[in-house]
Amino acid sequence: MSENPKETFTPPPPPPPPPPHTLRSRVRSLAPTMTRSVRAVAEAVASDPAGCARLTVTALAEHTGTSEATVVRAARLLGYPGYRDLRLALAALAARQESGASPAVTADIAVDDPLADVVAKLAHEEAQTLADTAAGLDLAQLSAAVTALAGARRIDIYGVGASALVGQDLAQKLLRIGLIAHAHGDPHLAVTNAVLLRPGDVAVAITHSGSTGDVIEPLRAAFERGATTVALTGRPGAPVAQYADLVLATSAPRESELRPAAMSSRTSQLLVVDCLFIGVAQQTYETAAPALAASYEALAHRHRAPRQEPRR
Repeated sequence: MSENPKETFTPPPPPPPPPPHTLRSRVRSLAPTMTRSVRAVAEAVASDPAGCARLTVTALAEHTGTSEATVVRAARLLGYPGYRDLRLALAALAARQESGASPAVTADIAVDDPLADVVAKLAHEEAQTLADTAAGLDLAQLSAAVTALAGARRIDIYGVGASALVGQDLAQKLLRIGLIAHAHGDPHLAVTNAVLLRPGDVAVAITHSGSTGDVIEPLRAAFERGATTVALTGRPGAPVAQYADLVLATSAPRESELRPAAMSSRTSQLLVVDCLFIGVAQQTYETAAPALAASYEALAHRHRAPRQEPRR
């Protein structure tokens, strides 16, 4: 048997091309990591899928002031094997828009927007974000992550800022079904715990940008010690993926002055957390169900209104 646990790990097969309707959200998520020329191609196809679908690779390169190689790189970065696959996705997206199946994307929230408009815009963006995340989620990677969590001796979860809140949510859910899970928002505690992990343990890093050093450092320590590592990120090609056995991609609404990605990404992260939890609960049902029932019973009295003595 190999001494290195990473040698026995077989990664899932590469994911299929993403659904056409997730193209805009992928461009928004990946744009900060793109070069200027690649971003020009990506933004062009996202803003005019019908027009770009009619263009050859040479014509699109001329249209965007780039090169054919840049167009191919943009297609691959967006998740398509080549420009031909991207072109087919653009045609499908254009047909979807013409049929009215996809609602128009709402404008950014303005400072002087009435509260009713804010509610409507946020509701639309949240619903679209959840749909994009669900459609783009790699089920093979998700299934592997569920299996790893279900059989883990110990689970460490790393996140800072808004992602730390998502990590706490995941840890609390797993604890309620009897698993040993801890969320670490303090980067020092995260690293000191990560170096104690070993094969059979799982480390989960949550970072929308995928480049948060305080999250990458403990994940790297866990990876080097043989733990199964999972990255939950909005940018699958970001540095955090270098130390992740499994990558779960999320979507996020468009950034705005009042709603940066670090805050708006929480909705899609919580969806993936719920998917992980339900999957683990299903795999461990015989022990999870009694543990969850016991936790409900233990807390039930705290959710009842205190008994009031009758007035005299």
